[in-house]
Amino acid sequence: MGNMGTFLLLAAEHSELAEGAAEGGFGLNLDILETNLINLAILVGILFYFGRKVLSNILSERRSKIATAVQEAEQRLKEAQVALSQAQEQLTQAQAEAQRIRQAAEENAQATKQALLAKAAQDVERLRQTAAADLNTERERALAELRQRVAALALQKVESELRSGIADNVQQQIIDRSIAQVGGR
Repeated sequence: MGNMGTFLLLAAEHSELAEGAAEGGFGLNLDILETNLINLAILVGILFYFGRKVLSNILSERRSKIATAVQEAEQRLKEAQVALSQAQEQLTQAQAEAQRIRQAAEENAQATKQALLAKAAQDVERLRQTAAADLNTERERALAELRQRVAALALQKVESELRSGIADNVQQQIIDRSIAQVGGR
């Protein structure tokens, strides 16, 4: 706007000088079209001269802002790519760690299962041995009891036969038979 005001002031002074020159004998230019064309040419020249500087300053500023914005966007893109690669690496590490934990858990479960099966087998074998030992003990006790009864019965029989007067050789056979039965089971 300041340029336009300056131009109008120059145009007004020019027209006053032209009128003064006409009075002084320089001649009066009454051709309005020619006068306006000169003024328009001066205006276009001034606008071109100052406008080019202003326009080039505006364009330079704009170009600088755009270049800065592009550089910032490229920087943010690089940072985002770095962050993405780091996140992908962390994801890969997390997946590997999860796989390792899963495998360790499976191995622990398998080891625990094997330990429990081995302990159960040991317990069963121990119970079997205890049952067999108990059975053997019971059998030995029953046999001992049976031997005692057979011996007692044999003694009673011998005593009764001795009282009835059995011969010595018969007594000896009975005793031998009883001993053989007790010893032979």
